[in-house]
Amino acid sequence: MFTGIIETLGTVKKIELEQSNIHYFIESPISPDLKIDQSVSHNGVCLTVVGIEENTHQVTAINETLEKSNLGKLKVGDIVNLERCVKVDGRLDGHIVQGHVDQIAVCTAVDPQEGSVVYTFEYDAALNNITVEKGSITVNGISLTVVNSGKNSFSVAIIPYTLDHTNLKTIELGSTVNLEFDILGKYVSKLLAMRQ
Repeated sequence: MFTGIIETLGTVKKIELEQSNIHYFIESPISPDLKIDQSVSHNGVCLTVVGIEENTHQVTAINETLEKSNLGKLKVGDIVNLERCVKVDGRLDGHIVQGHVDQIAVCTAVDPQEGSVVYTFEYDAALNNITVEKGSITVNGISLTVVNSGKNSFSVAIIPYTLDHTNLKTIELGSTVNLEFDILGKYVSKLLAMRQ
């Protein structure tokens, strides 16, 4: 389980293909402290550490993960948001995040404000995921509050600190991001669908 509070950024140093799997080699400040078998959120995707060498750790994304996330679009040099699992004895900032990406979204607007930037994202409404204003959403692993909510879109306002310490600064019109919708909202949506 994660909180959506990004711990640090990593850089993709190498990518290797193995059948339908992709191995990513990520260099980051936390890589030397990781352990084999540890779960780490990469742009909101929970991946298992399978190798560590100096300042780089290795994770593997299987086809299922690649189909539901934007990890397949990563290139050498790309920046990824990283978060280790929540500690039981720590504070739960952000919100409950599982690291299970529901779908991707496309950035349709980047609107600089006085002191913040408002991003708008559109997603496929056919998958029955929902957002609500003032509710939580995870974008590339970042716990954010929804400012405006539509049938298949939502906006988030980003403060300078979050912009400086995550890969949101690399998002532009047409960029794809990973979405994990709030777990409570997913249960409500499922229950409503079952009643119909």
